[in-house]
Amino acid sequence: MNRDNSPESTGPSDPRLLWTSHGGESAEELLRGASARLLPVESLTPEMAGNLRYARVVADGLVFAYALDGPTSVRVLTDEDVERAGLQDLGRAAYANLMRVPVTHEDVPIEGRATLHSVYGDSHFVASKALYLSELARQVTGASLPDAGALVVVPTRHLLAYHPIADGSVVDAVNDLASYALGAYEDGPGALSPRVYWWHKGALTSLTVIDEDTRTFSLQPPQQLLGLMKGLVRLDRAGRIATRTADRAPDIAGLTRTTAESMARLAQDPSGLGDVFASALALAHAHCATDPDVSHIATWDAWATALQLGSALFTGAPPTQCHLAEDHVGQLPATPADPPADARAWLDALYLAIVCREHDRVARLCRVPLETLRQDDSVDAYVLHWIDTLQTYFSDSSMDAVVEKLLATMQTSMPDALTHAPDDFVNRIDFQPVALFHRLIARDHDAFGKALAEALAEHGGYWGGSAAPRARAALGPLAMACLAHDHGYPVDPAQPHLPKYLLNRERIETIA
Repeated sequence: MNRDNSPESTGPSDPRLLWTSHGGESAEELLRGASARLLPVESLTPEMAGNLRYARVVADGLVFAYALDGPTSVRVLTDEDVERAGLQDLGRAAYANLMRVPVTHEDVPIEGRATLHSVYGDSHFVASKALYLSELARQVTGASLPDAGALVVVPTRHLLAYHPIADGSVVDAVNDLASYALGAYEDGPGALSPRVYWWHKGALTSLTVIDEDTRTFSLQPPQQLLGLMKGLVRLDRAGRIATRTADRAPDIAGLTRTTAESMARLAQDPSGLGDVFASALALAHAHCATDPDVSHIATWDAWATALQLGSALFTGAPPTQCHLAEDHVGQLPATPADPPADARAWLDALYLAIVCREHDRVARLCRVPLETLRQDDSVDAYVLHWIDTLQTYFSDSSMDAVVEKLLATMQTSMPDALTHAPDDFVNRIDFQPVALFHRLIARDHDAFGKALAEALAEHGGYWGGSAAPRARAALGPLAMACLAHDHGYPVDPAQPHLPKYLLNRERIETIA
């Protein structure tokens, strides 16, 4: 890769940028016109760096400094300028001035599933807004970044692009952003960095490793981000998060046909059972869009089939007929008991067994070795502690043992312990069954009712107006509500995302 050594890559003598000149501006003029600025590390010669002792490297390839945007030139401020303006006052003013720089925002769909947010403008300071990416995201989209942050590139001074880390499309976004950044960096003008960065809690971390000898690039995300990305992909597979913004209701007929065809292939490829289970569970949820109470036989059949497949996945099954629709009766071939290391699928299967009052299936699922599920390294520790809690509870162990494991679940679900699932998802979706179970074993009827109403409100708030199947029924809270109902708790059936005829058992029928 050939480029000149000038910081703006516009030639060796850019008349717009004066590095070491000293202006006579007053402190007020400096505060009025200075902005925070990102500069390429290689642009600082030792002589320049001697006059910019306040500047600091903020990530591989990037230096943070202050610059004054004048009528005819952009001047990087020296230590003397900073002292004259006052470091703290200058920092506040430079941030405010930077965030006022006008930009244009647009979404850029890439060949993969990822959509990039492109932010650009005429100002030399546009890319520097990556320093404050969360605030920029609120300005241009009205939405905050997820707790996991975002991937971001700053290829030129006039351009940045970012992708919020909210779902499994982050895997596509890494490569998409790398290609996007390199192309823009080489095209210029004002080249800044060809790297992909992870913006997280105000810090930038480079994912790009550059071999200076061969000028080749590779992507090496840090271990924390790798774990997070892997967990998000698993969440996608389970039907969560990835379809959070779906704007069209699923095609039930098409989903039924796809599930039936996938089931028919199991005789030749038994390894596909996990995917068939995920498809059947999506179908069961999708039916609730038009039948939220599960009052129709087709909806019940979909739920029963999801249960059959989930149980077979973990505990095996003899040859079984599965009713997907009036004209779709699938044949599940004999399945050996060979449970996969898929903790979230196990939870889904258990929730279904609880909801459908399949006590024998609940018992068999709880005999799946915890050591097998612990091999799933795509989930946070709290998920495995929650499974341990449920297995202990349904094995009729002492309540002291159940409480001990429940406390471990709660402790490991705190934000500082999470490395995979986004905090928002954990709080609003994943933790709600845990909170309900806590109220259940405490035998506090009033507290359980309040917690259930909160869990259903959180479910609706998280999914918003999404047409995604998972938005329709709150499976985990439903399972806990069914347990409470069967223990004599006064559970109000007229609540959203809580299928009435599953809760009160009026739709429950015999399952093969």
